[in-house]
Amino acid sequence: MPWREDLSPVRMERVSLVCPLERRREALTEVARHGTLELDLPYEPGTDAGELDRAEAAAVVRGPLAAWAGWSPAHDVPALAGALAPRGAGLVPLKKPRGTDPPTLLAGGGSKQAAPRPSRLLVDTYTTVPYGGVDPALLAALAYVIMFGMMFGDAGQGLPLVAAGLVLRTGRVARLRRWRGAWLFVTGAGLAAVVFGVLYGEFFGPTGVLPVLWLDPLEEPIPLLIAAVLFGAVLLAGAYALGTVNRIREGGWGYALYARSGLAGSALFLAVGLLAWGLVAGAGPLVLAAAVLGVLALGFIFVGLFTESGGGAGGGLQASVELVDTVVQLGSNLVSFARLAAFGLTHAALMGVVWDGTTALWAPDWRAVAAVLVFLVGNAVTFALEGLVAGIQALRLEYYELFSRVFQAEGRRFRPWAPDLDGAPGPDAAGSTAGAGRHRPRPRGNRHRASPIQ
Repeated sequence: MPWREDLSPVRMERVSLVCPLERRREALTEVARHGTLELDLPYEPGTDAGELDRAEAAAVVRGPLAAWAGWSPAHDVPALAGALAPRGAGLVPLKKPRGTDPPTLLAGGGSKQAAPRPSRLLVDTYTTVPYGGVDPALLAALAYVIMFGMMFGDAGQGLPLVAAGLVLRTGRVARLRRWRGAWLFVTGAGLAAVVFGVLYGEFFGPTGVLPVLWLDPLEEPIPLLIAAVLFGAVLLAGAYALGTVNRIREGGWGYALYARSGLAGSALFLAVGLLAWGLVAGAGPLVLAAAVLGVLALGFIFVGLFTESGGGAGGGLQASVELVDTVVQLGSNLVSFARLAAFGLTHAALMGVVWDGTTALWAPDWRAVAAVLVFLVGNAVTFALEGLVAGIQALRLEYYELFSRVFQAEGRRFRPWAPDLDGAPGPDAAGSTAGAGRHRPRPRGNRHRASPIQ
């Protein structure tokens, strides 16, 4: 699969399904079998036995011909057209209706048997990527597991997570099959925890099994805090870069130039970075360059906010308040990544308490049993508590600090018309270009009657 399909939705074509009036049922049956065409219907499509009759009746009839309009992945059009030809039907290319974006189908498969990629889980639970936007699923998954590992850095406790992820992937445990799609995150989070545990010298706490290769969280909290903020700055820079690309695709260079999550916002973020660099290095020219760039960026942002507010005195006041909020929000978002160090330090402190309790009780008599219980229970409680906290905090940073800059609009998922015509399970639309799944209802605002000339 071309690498571009991993970063952007699959290219869609607007087409009209056209067939002789008397062969409507045959054409629709073939479309349902392929599961690669989303039909615009004047009702919410279903999957029951009467769906074929309803779709047949919804055709636009012109003389001896019947037609429906819809969307299909560009690379699936030739195959569907070839299957329709023996039935006297065909697909006619149409222009995209004004003010309407194509539905979004993301990379993740190319057959009816393909399943959604586990790496899509984060983005899919947040929003539907707008058609033409950048899909950050792989980058978001990588950032998530790194942030989790930094907060849950323990090589010993990371190994059970890796094992749990591999068990989820097999799907052999019936009660856990509903969580199978999260196996990649569980496994990746466990591996990241192992890596950071090795760097921290943590193996079920400060047991001395592993040497400290990078930082000891309890002994060097300030360097860990600085590293967390710097890592957050790198993630924010990536979010601004992706956001700028999306703003250009959504509204052109003019829109991106004044957007807070576009070029103007990126320039403001760069100015903050140059200012910090200049102050730390004592470089006056860098501080001056940061001041000039910051003023220009704030000016562009103000113009964009003023235009969005409708102008006038009220608009100016609103733009001024939102401009201040933009600066405050940027600072708070950057500092927010300090929690990576804070929760990493908390995890190390809790495990330190558990290990101190274990060693204090240890003796070659009955107290050894108490020491083992303290070690096991302490690890179990810390594992459950810190695992939950690290998972939630990493998700919060993804959603509020990163995705809020990448996404400003929401797309509409591709829902192929694929009713169950013979009792067999339909293909699932969520994860493949063949739409493997049943056709789910689309938002009411996106419905309009099909027309062969639309």
